[in-house]
Amino acid sequence: MNHFIDLTLSGLSSGAVYAALALSLVIIYQATRVVNFAQPALALISVYIAYTVSQATGSYWLGFGAALVTGLVLGAATERLLIRPVHGRSPLNAIIITLGLLLVLQGLAGMVWSNEPHSFSYPLDYRGRFSASDWFALGSVAAAALLLFALYRFTPLGLRMRAAAFHPEAARLSGVRVGLMLTTGWAIASLIGALAGMLAAPPFIFPNVLDAVFVYAIAAAVVGGLENPFGALVGGVLIGLCLSYVSGYAGPELTTLAALAILVLVLSVRPGGLFSRPTARKV
Repeated sequence: MNHFIDLTLSGLSSGAVYAALALSLVIIYQATRVVNFAQPALALISVYIAYTVSQATGSYWLGFGAALVTGLVLGAATERLLIRPVHGRSPLNAIIITLGLLLVLQGLAGMVWSNEPHSFSYPLDYRGRFSASDWFALGSVAAAALLLFALYRFTPLGLRMRAAAFHPEAARLSGVRVGLMLTTGWAIASLIGALAGMLAAPPFIFPNVLDAVFVYAIAAAVVGGLENPFGALVGGVLIGLCLSYVSGYAGPELTTLAALAILVLVLSVRPGGLFSRPTARKV
């Protein structure tokens, strides 16, 4: 029983990281119908900036703040400089751009910080059954989700962002600056991605450190539904728990296969994800 509880707690902690990265993917997909394959690279650069700031100042939390700001700026710059010019064209163009940006940024990280692993601190004490760092991961992701919900639900900015995402033409006619709202959405999504990177990176960072996390985050986003932020959060936790049980009872080498199996099973039953809404089709 103790082993089961340990695996559950571990799954909740890792699931929070998958949920945060999945949430960042869903925010962008909702607004632009683009799966941002560059998200782990944006988070990676943010983590490396945090590493540099922490090394220079000796403060983890200054580095943490620098990572969030970097994520915010990188997300806005990516949308404004790379995605906006191809907006309205084939979605494949934007996907290819994000894939290219992923490769460029990972290569750039290796050139600047080297491909060798660097030691990277946990935010808090990581020892114990459910450590302070695990509580911080759960709490920070929950706080980010609640703030995002409050932003979308109760603020004029959130209303304009939703209008720009779901009814861009009507929003434009109502005076909403749709382009600015899309840039804001990308910036917020990249900030949440940077948070996920800061939680997932320890104890070492290297250019491919977030690759596996990104695979599980995509699985979580698809399982929950690419158009449902709440589904992304639930999907992340489900993936985290399932992979923790598989790793603990069957072996860690089967976790990737288990994620694929979960993905195939869910898509077979609910192609749009567990929390997708039924859509009407014209015949």
